[in-house]
This record gives sequence, structure tokens and C-alpha cells, in this order.
Amino acid sequence: MRVLIVEDDDAMASALEAAVVSAGHKAHRVSRGADALLVHREHDVILLDLGLPDMDGLELLRKLRQVTGCPILILTARDDERSVVLGLRSGADDYLVKPVKLVELLARIEAVTRRTGRGGPGKSHSIVLGELDVDLDRRVAAIGSRVLPLTATEFDLLALLARNAGSVVTREQILDALWGDAFLASSRSLDVHLTGLRSKLQMPGFIINVRGVGYRVEAEPA
Repeated sequence: MRVLIVEDDDAMASALEAAVVSAGHKAHRVSRGADALLVHREHDVILLDLGLPDMDGLELLRKLRQVTGCPILILTARDDERSVVLGLRSGADDYLVKPVKLVELLARIEAVTRRTGRGGPGKSHSIVLGELDVDLDRRVAAIGSRVLPLTATEFDLLALLARNAGSVVTREQILDALWGDAFLASSRSLDVHLTGLRSKLQMPGFIINVRGVGYRVEAEPA
């Protein structure tokens, strides 16, 4: 994985770079949002600090989401509910509060690697549920001719539920599949991503809440 680190604190950036490289990934660090906009195309995942010297990190996140579907993980000292929700709704795939546990960070990056590398030979490359077509190779979902503007995590959530259409997928299974550990503090992230996915699908009743258990897609595969 080519990891772009957007961090203006030299000590934090050095620690992140060392952790990323130790896990076998390539790391490149920039300290300004403008520089991130210039080089984001060369990377597979972005670690984004919100406190940047030239622009607010949420503004940068929104600009990045207009031009890339690359997974973005926010790393920040802002731990209030409003910042978390704003970050996730603006397109972040995950949100970690500083000081970041490097082992946890690497687990999240590895989860992204698994998600983007899924779908080997012999597996179905497309899932069709009524008018919904989920193309696993191109990572594109469409309802008829309407392409859904999904974030990377929203697509993975939709693909997971669609693969298991008709069956209940528990919250723990979703957290484990998308974030790599069902017991990491990602439950709030799941709720925000699910809300965003439902809003973009515009298909009331398609994703059913199974109280106290998880979620089920009602449609049967075509």
C-alpha cells in the first residue's frame, strides 16, 4: 500500500511513517492540504490530520472526496461527537483520536488492504439485486443508470450486505469485515456510514434493521 500521511507535526509524522514502513507499506508525508491535493493520486490510502496550517482538515477532506474514492482515515485530537460525525459524513472511512495506538492504526490500514484486494478468480464479480447492480471489480454501484456516489467504506458495506442478501449480517461481522476487529471503537462509524448509504440508495425498506442483532437486505439475488 502507498500511504499518504497529511500531518504538520514532525514528531507525529515521523512516528506514523516508521509504523507504516515497518508494516511493509510505502509512506509519503506532506504537511499542507494544498500538497495533499497535488499528490493524492499516487497513493492507495490517506491518513489525514484535521489541524493543518493552510486549511481545515474537513475542508480538505471534502475537496479530496470530490476527486478520489481513495480510503481516508482521519487522525486528530478532536474527539467531540460533532467532529467525529462531521468527518465521517464528509467522506472519511474511519476516525482515530490522538494519541493513536500504532498497532490499532496498522490494523485499520490492513483492513483497508483486505477490502480493496477482495474478489479472487472464480468469485462473482457483480451482484444484481433488482435494479441495483454492485460491480465488485470496478467498485461501482448503480441503480439503473444512476451511479451511486459512495465512499470506499459505503461501497464495502453495501457489497457485504448484498453478498448476504436474505440473511442477517451482525454488527460484529460488519465491524470485523470492514475495520478488521469487531471490538475496536468503530460502532459509531458504522452508524454514520449506514445512514449515508441509505440516503444515497434512496430505497426505503431495502436495508432492514434486525433489532439487537444487525442488518438484512431483503432483495433476492437476480
